[in-house]
Amino acid sequence: MPDIRPEQNEEEPTVLSAYRQLAPRYHALIDKKPHNAYYDRPAVLSLLPDVRGLRVLDAGCGVGPYSQWLVEHGASVVAIDASPDMLTYARQRLGDRADIRQHDLAQPLDFLSDGSIDLVVSALVLDYLEDWLPTLGEFYRALKPGGLLVFSAGHPLDDYLLNEPENYFKTERVVELWAFGSPDARVPVPRYRRSFESLINPVIDAGFILERFHEHKPTAEYAQVDPEEYEKLSRQPGFCALRARK
Repeated sequence: MPDIRPEQNEEEPTVLSAYRQLAPRYHALIDKKPHNAYYDRPAVLSLLPDVRGLRVLDAGCGVGPYSQWLVEHGASVVAIDASPDMLTYARQRLGDRADIRQHDLAQPLDFLSDGSIDLVVSALVLDYLEDWLPTLGEFYRALKPGGLLVFSAGHPLDDYLLNEPENYFKTERVVELWAFGSPDARVPVPRYRRSFESLINPVIDAGFILERFHEHKPTAEYAQVDPEEYEKLSRQPGFCALRARK
């Protein structure tokens, strides 16, 4: 798991600056890094419907592993991310098989008309936003009636234990140091930790009906790569995922 450090006032890191540095490593490791390949991705994919023929928004696509899976399973994909560096690799991975756009999820999805999307997938992205409700409201608007939202996020219990905040109920910004394959070149990555109610209630407030809440468990492949972390994640969740319907 990433190291944690207190926030610093000088030269505050941003998500864009972090991914400017991390993009090459992320691209190189995303298909085999255990937290992604053997932990988050299997959990998120388990919550998806049959995507063949669906128009899907990959909200925060990164270097494109979910978009690749979606197009290979018959979906029409709109893939967005705020990081131009990550999108460079997404375009290499996907070519012209997806509609790839640079877009900040804190801004309205003004390129999507009402009721034009069947499914929104957003994997480990909402943690970068302090206020989820405007973004979830845009997902709701863009989804067709009966459309699905599936997203993953940091598990509130794990975030609480890692950060030891004075107030569990307060949504707060934390900075993690990510190695991503380079322990001697750790990159500060800012994100937000929040309580369970701050994770679930914005989904309800945006109008969604909750269908499933999932606490990740590591796969057998994880045990082969990192048995120590596998044992920890088998006892204590690191990520969680949710499926909701419009």
